[in-house]
Amino acid sequence: MAVEFAGIHFKNPVLTASGTFGYGKEFSQLIDLGLLGGIVVKGISHQPMEGNPSPRIYETKSGMLNAIGLQNVGAKKFLEEKVPFLRGLDTQVIVNVFGYSTEEYVRCIEILNEAEGIAAYELNISCPNTHKGGMYYGSDPKMTHEVTVASKKVARYPLIVKLSPNVTDITVFARAAENGGADALSLVNTFVGMSIDINTGKSHLPYGTGGLSGPAIKPLALRLVYQAVRAVRIPVMGIGGISNAEDVLEFLMVGAKAIQIGTANFYDPCVSERVIRDLEVYCKQKHANLRELVGTQSDLMSSG
Repeated sequence: MAVEFAGIHFKNPVLTASGTFGYGKEFSQLIDLGLLGGIVVKGISHQPMEGNPSPRIYETKSGMLNAIGLQNVGAKKFLEEKVPFLRGLDTQVIVNVFGYSTEEYVRCIEILNEAEGIAAYELNISCPNTHKGGMYYGSDPKMTHEVTVASKKVARYPLIVKLSPNVTDITVFARAAENGGADALSLVNTFVGMSIDINTGKSHLPYGTGGLSGPAIKPLALRLVYQAVRAVRIPVMGIGGISNAEDVLEFLMVGAKAIQIGTANFYDPCVSERVIRDLEVYCKQKHANLRELVGTQSDLMSSG
């Protein structure tokens, strides 16, 4: 079950995705956090952010739209209030980092560098629910490269760059991040979508659009991970619609070395625990090592 990813040892490849698991403590009475391969905390910025106005979540068929807007306590308060709990967990902690400018990304990381117990940073350049930053970096390969270079220069811990699916060619951005010094990639973030209230003629979300996640996006995310893995030499972490062990195995087979479970945490808070146990059963029944499954579908396209 154990995997190595960007120089980090994970007891298993199952992590919880940023923005869906709070700061970890919120789930501590529901599941054994020590069973997880890792926790990716919600996006942290240099200064606290209030996020977008409510309502910020709208359920769709086989998915969910969200326009949270990266509400968070800010880097300094995160160190003071959240890190002491996280540091005591028997799991790897990855901090998702967000900024409105390259300088803000750098400043946030510099503050977080003071903490012990962080395994890596996940550079969020792909959030579609803010008016600046986020998509600005994730939709321009030059900016992707710029913010990656600047962040890597100051990062005390390995740097994972989280890519957006809302681009024409994911491989261009994967290579831009790799060339900028990223230690690994994670993908995908949410797809931009919207939903209209037919009685008012307005969006169900005051922000207008939202990020679509959940089972509906899994086939799309799987394809993008497959493409990214073949475009770079650095490891890739798969995200998008994962809700069971079979989903995890699919992502591993197309080349992801680890995965994150996101939206499923909203409707089944114990999903990650169940997925880990099901993967253990699979390994015992098949006499399999999960590391040996990674990339076994490398000839997928040519074989039809």
